[in-house]
Amino acid sequence: MFDKIELSVSSYDTAWVAMVPSPDCPETPCFPECTKWILENQLGDGSWSLPHGNPLLVKDALSSTLACILALKRWGIGEEQINKGLRFIELNSASVTDNEQHKPIGFDIIFPGMIEYAKDLDLNLPLKPTDINSMLHRRALELTSGGGKNLEGRRAYLAYVSEGIGKLQDWEMAMKYQRKNGSLFNSPSTTAAAFIHIQDAECLHYIRSLLQKFGNAVPTIYPLDIYARLSMVDALERLGIDRHFRKERKFVLDETYRFWLQGEEEIFSDNATCALAFRILRLNGYDVSLDTLNQFSEDHFSNSLGGYLKDSGAALELYRALQLSYPDESLLEKQNSRTSYFLKQGLSNVSLCGDRLRKNIIGEVHDALNFPDHANLQRLAIRRRIKHYATDDTRILKTSYRCSTIGNQDFLKLAVEDFNICQSIQREEFKHIERWVVERRLDKLKFARQKEAYCYFSAAATLFAPELSDARMSWAKNGVLTTVVDDFFDVGGSEEELVNLIELIERWDVNGSADFCSEEVEIIYSAIHSTISEIGEKSFGWQGRDVKSHVIKIWLDLLKSTLTEAQWSSNKSVPTLDEYMTTAHVSFALGPIVLPALYFVGPKLSEEVAGHPELLNLYKVTSTCGRLLNDWRSFKRESEEGKLNAISLYMIHSGGASTEEETIEHFKGLIDSQRRQLLQLVLQEKDSIIPRPCKDLFWNMIKLLHTFYMKDDGFTSNEMRNVVKAIINEPISLDEL
Repeated sequence: MFDKIELSVSSYDTAWVAMVPSPDCPETPCFPECTKWILENQLGDGSWSLPHGNPLLVKDALSSTLACILALKRWGIGEEQINKGLRFIELNSASVTDNEQHKPIGFDIIFPGMIEYAKDLDLNLPLKPTDINSMLHRRALELTSGGGKNLEGRRAYLAYVSEGIGKLQDWEMAMKYQRKNGSLFNSPSTTAAAFIHIQDAECLHYIRSLLQKFGNAVPTIYPLDIYARLSMVDALERLGIDRHFRKERKFVLDETYRFWLQGEEEIFSDNATCALAFRILRLNGYDVSLDTLNQFSEDHFSNSLGGYLKDSGAALELYRALQLSYPDESLLEKQNSRTSYFLKQGLSNVSLCGDRLRKNIIGEVHDALNFPDHANLQRLAIRRRIKHYATDDTRILKTSYRCSTIGNQDFLKLAVEDFNICQSIQREEFKHIERWVVERRLDKLKFARQKEAYCYFSAAATLFAPELSDARMSWAKNGVLTTVVDDFFDVGGSEEELVNLIELIERWDVNGSADFCSEEVEIIYSAIHSTISEIGEKSFGWQGRDVKSHVIKIWLDLLKSTLTEAQWSSNKSVPTLDEYMTTAHVSFALGPIVLPALYFVGPKLSEEVAGHPELLNLYKVTSTCGRLLNDWRSFKRESEEGKLNAISLYMIHSGGASTEEETIEHFKGLIDSQRRQLLQLVLQEKDSIIPRPCKDLFWNMIKLLHTFYMKDDGFTSNEMRNVVKAIINEPISLDEL
């Protein structure tokens, strides 16, 4: 499938190609093989169309059937097939004016245009005169109405449906849309119509090249290879099965990047392809700059064919691409709000929501708007995408078509099986975590929140591959322990106990209970000690060295920063915002969760790399963003409890110059800036020495934090219970999709 893109044959476009006269003898067809195909491929009901039998696509079947009838009549052959086709049109004539039927692009211009051509051929169509007059009137209105603000988009649309305009077309205008391959819009029917009327040699060359490739019939759009392959890569990634196809993905991405650098027309002439290529290339570390991405200029989409047609699919691709803007890419941010508005309008539009043919697009638009990329946990996103994935993704331009790489049943089957296999492994791991909590007596600590389900969920939702079990267990156990320590320092322990715990970790190997000033300290120390020791032992298999000393340091940094905050609280101290953030980004406790897990995701990390400024910056930016998120969402609660955080400190040190509302808006801007900075650090490979699987952990953590703090103060959200259940306990049934 990576090697060969299979497109369905279009009887509609093949008919228009069949109508092309020979340049040497205009009374004979240039492509008799196409007329032969039409004669041999009529369906049993007398129609020519994609054999889907969809009751909402009768207008599509009528359009294709009439085109084939015209092709046969044009050359005076196939009387039997013509009569059967006319019978189909007669039996389904009511659908021509049925507004419940889905209309192919340009139907109101093309179908009446073909009716006029039928008159020229002395072909009587079994349609009511009132219906014919109504359609011709509607066509005349559409041809004479202005385009409003979207004049350029309207010109493109009229050029695209040229076969329905015929002699009335401004062919000089239409030919401005001719591409390097000789086609107009990569559309065989538009290109054939152009050659019929103005005998352009490049148009003929394009049609001949199509028939050399496809034989005696043509698809409705070609080329589509880049978009189709990228759609396949995107589907594999979004369904969570891309890790099974690393070599094939790499080939497609490298090839696409070469095309990108060459300014390949197939990419840059189409909004959806360009946006999809940009997003996938950037996500996979390729250097695609905003300067190259001229498709995202302010008015380009609205003035394009897709913008004129209100193409929700193209707009969705654009919106997804715009989620990946870096801090200095303000142009993308402005376009992002416009595209978001366009999609929201589409969701509220009856015609879009009523389009039962594209239910999956409706679901995808809803998810994109409600779950932005930075707050979209991978495992949750995969579950939703499996639900929305359409295996009968019939697409419609001027006629319906299918592509082998879009809406593939095999992808869905593999995704469901893979999800359930990973989930079964994770269920067993979670049982181990529950036993571990009891074995380490952490359930005896009455002050501590019992959050092992959330902590394991946070690991399973981002590190789901079976081979990453050690990373998940390190992440989850340290997550449980940091929650316990946070509660201990916050409400459960005295300063003596806090100092005692730090001294014990610094000494490391402790013998006898006399060293513990309380049972709580003994339980917490023992749990941290055993977990760090376990990480040290397991690290040999992954790294060929013991990383225990590094993990001890990570924990000490956390404990000391948390003690500093506890002392500020007991002493009623008011630190400066800089002093607070220097401590608070560490006390936010991501260090023990993320940093040890880096050793279990694949790449070997030397001591030099583990302590490199680039990695430390990734950690600092992630922790700073997380701390600011926490302080924003918990500001009201902590203020009521008399606790200081970044929001309250900013207001205090502003001397009343900043209101609560202004301060919160300021910090939301800082959070956004930190997040975009992290995205750039993760995705850009130039001058980076940190392996991508390691950098991904930091971005996964940001997604997790934005999910936890989407509405309130993280762990207090009741909605997370159902989410945890869906990831760990509920398999997906293929039969129910």
